[in-house]
Amino acid sequence: MRVAAVNRGRCQPKKCNSECIRYCPVMKNGTEVIEYGDDGKIIIHEETCTGCGICVHKCPYGAISIINLPEQLEEDLIHQYGENGFRLFRLPVPRKGQVVGILGQNGIGKTSSINILSGNLVPNMGDIHGKPEWGDIISKYGGTELGEYLKKVAAGDIRAALKPQYVDRLPKAYRGKVGELLKNVAERDLDTVISSLDMERLMDRELSEISGGELQKVAIAATMVKDADIYFFDEPSSYLDIAQRLEVARIIRELAKDRIVVVIEHDLAVLDFISDQVHLMYGSAGAYGVIANPRPVRNAINIYLSGFLPEENIRFRDREIKFHPHPPKELKESFVLIRYGALRKSFKTFELVTSEGQIHQGEVIGVVGPNATGKTTFVKMLAGVIQPDEGWISAEAKVSYKPQYIKPDYDGTVYELLFDVLEDFNSDNFFKVEIAHPLRLKDLYEKDVNALSGGELQRVAIALCLGREADIYLLDEPSAYLDAEERMNASKVIKRVMDKSGKSAMVVDHDVYLIDMVSDRIMVFGGEPGIKGKAGGPFYMRQGMNRFLKDVGITFRRDNDTYRPRINKPNSRLDREQREKGEYYYSE
Repeated sequence: MRVAAVNRGRCQPKKCNSECIRYCPVMKNGTEVIEYGDDGKIIIHEETCTGCGICVHKCPYGAISIINLPEQLEEDLIHQYGENGFRLFRLPVPRKGQVVGILGQNGIGKTSSINILSGNLVPNMGDIHGKPEWGDIISKYGGTELGEYLKKVAAGDIRAALKPQYVDRLPKAYRGKVGELLKNVAERDLDTVISSLDMERLMDRELSEISGGELQKVAIAATMVKDADIYFFDEPSSYLDIAQRLEVARIIRELAKDRIVVVIEHDLAVLDFISDQVHLMYGSAGAYGVIANPRPVRNAINIYLSGFLPEENIRFRDREIKFHPHPPKELKESFVLIRYGALRKSFKTFELVTSEGQIHQGEVIGVVGPNATGKTTFVKMLAGVIQPDEGWISAEAKVSYKPQYIKPDYDGTVYELLFDVLEDFNSDNFFKVEIAHPLRLKDLYEKDVNALSGGELQRVAIALCLGREADIYLLDEPSAYLDAEERMNASKVIKRVMDKSGKSAMVVDHDVYLIDMVSDRIMVFGGEPGIKGKAGGPFYMRQGMNRFLKDVGITFRRDNDTYRPRINKPNSRLDREQREKGEYYYSE
């Protein structure tokens, strides 16, 4: 089965020289394979395409994908978005009483599958010219658990509630106070949900004035108070700290006892904790996506890390993602890049106090701790964005800063933005090889910055931060809106750039896997959220993680096969044993 996909946003016939048509060997022989459609973009006729791939490599804008898939997948086609459009194969199976997780890269159909399961999209089974009918897919899955569910969707007997991915867009969609919004949508016990999410102090605040983590709580609450048959939570952990993520996970699992719950989550520690079964997805962003059969959560995540689906004989990643059970060796003292004294910064209702510390050349320091304890304030002080009331920071180091909240406020393409901001952008081979290529920026060059998705914007922001000339790079929540694969990739890019350039970085994030992969040492924040923050360190990883997780009140065990960290159930045998030893994260 051959899939020819054309990214219509990247196809630029007015800017190119029709390389796809000029170099196609089948076209040269007189057979029509590629033509221009009514919208001026190319159309590739799959029945006459030989799959040579020349057009893929000749297209200057990377608009074409030619992919050969196993023939048996053809009968599993669920939906296709027009000629040469994205194709979705198979669907997840919702199950009452279980949390069903979906894990896969961005752009391969997770949202499409949710739209079908919620009844917002009628699947066309690949017939792009006919009118889609529910009967076709019900007939295909007749007699199965999925078929019975889809019958109810087609009859209008399934009511769905969806927690959207991009919670930072909520203030644009609704203007008013949090309490007013929730009361307007509440159909179930609102007071219980507000209490369980610790939202009492948010009820009288304007939606436009609250933080990203608070917006996430509002979105989750607004979804849970609806009286629905199935609940979809798209990335419920973004902007939440680790303790909040686990509390949300517990609440969602409680909801699943008598309802159907489907979760899309890229924080693998949270996905592991929240899900009973997981559907892995593989494919090519913008071209096709395949949903694999459900499997127990531990097995699913381990297969995801391995990059190989054995039952389908599919390798969807060319490398295995590995973890180590022991902390990294303590680094030898190296050149001190930046020093800071005990800092104090006071605001109207919040105060941050830190111990003195120093950052060495070539190291990456992770920054962990609850929300509203001053992590971003500390980063801004180092960046020179705000000044401390007490203490000092050595002014010798030049700083590049990626803020927590990124706004697409540039009128132009990604290429134009990079050209305007970065010196020697076109001639900087280090940037091209070590940053732009692994972050897949070339795919975004022709896209307008204000049209980027959250994950695409995050990749550009990381690249801009790392591409500037600086001594220390401060990245605030680089994992937001990145899929699990992109998070691992971003951590490797940050680490590699520091190793090769001899510069240093500080990474503020709540994804334990990312912090584990990127950090040499960590700073630990604590205190009373929103009132007083305290920061210590940097500590070496074992000491820092033990201090941090003891404050949070959780322990991690190590998977026997992959050594990835897994959250222990509270008061389980392993949890008790590790607390007694004082080993909250690493094994002996």
